[in-house]
Order: sequence, then C-alpha cells, then structure tokens
Amino acid sequence: MADLPPLTESTFWAILQDQIEDATVNQLVWYHLGYRYDDRLNRWDATAVKAEWQSDYPEPPDFIESRPASVKLTRSIPQEHKQLLKENLGFEGYKINELVPRKTRRATIVSWLLSYRQIANVER
Repeated sequence: MADLPPLTESTFWAILQDQIEDATVNQLVWYHLGYRYDDRLNRWDATAVKAEWQSDYPEPPDFIESRPASVKLTRSIPQEHKQLLKENLGFEGYKINELVPRKTRRATIVSWLLSYRQIANVER
C-alpha cells in the first residue's frame, strides 16, 4: 500500500470524480482503518484494526463492491462529522442520473476519510 495519495481536498475530489482507481480508494480506507499486508507471511495483519472491524472483516473488505461494508463505514462516522462532505468540500451530491451504488459508496468513503482526518488531526 505504498504511494497512497494524501488526505487532501484534491484527493477527495479525485475520488468523487472517479479519477482514482477503486483499488487505491479501498487501500486508503484500509490503511487508515489499520489494515497492513504482511508480505513475509503473505496475509493481512489486522492487529491495529478496531475490534468492531476485526470481528466482521478480518481481511479488508471492498468498500465499493460491498454494500454491508459501506453501510458499516457510514455508521462508523460520528454524527458531528456527517456533513463534512458539504461543509469542507462544498459537495452538493450527485445528479439523479449519477446515483449509482459505486458513486454513492465513493462519497461514503470520502465522508469517512474526512471524518478520520478531522479526528486524527492529519495535516492537509
């Protein structure tokens, strides 16, 4: 998971506008949830992942393809951070003809990453 993009507004917009590959978008979430791949053992290490994620997902899920994983991600965003997409990015949402699960899950991911960035006080 080397060379992941930083948690910046330009990265978030690139995710929302489908300019970053799904694999990279997933890897961003995995990394910040605490998942690490151990090349030596050829398996995922979830020891740094919170227990509520470890129990449901001992290996990192595909947040773009999995509705249950995306729902869990949404529910893990603190209430006070639910509007960060709008407040921090000015994101007004997708147009009706753009409302497909893949795009809405990308928006969920950006929302979660914005919340993570705020909680972790990550530099922008």
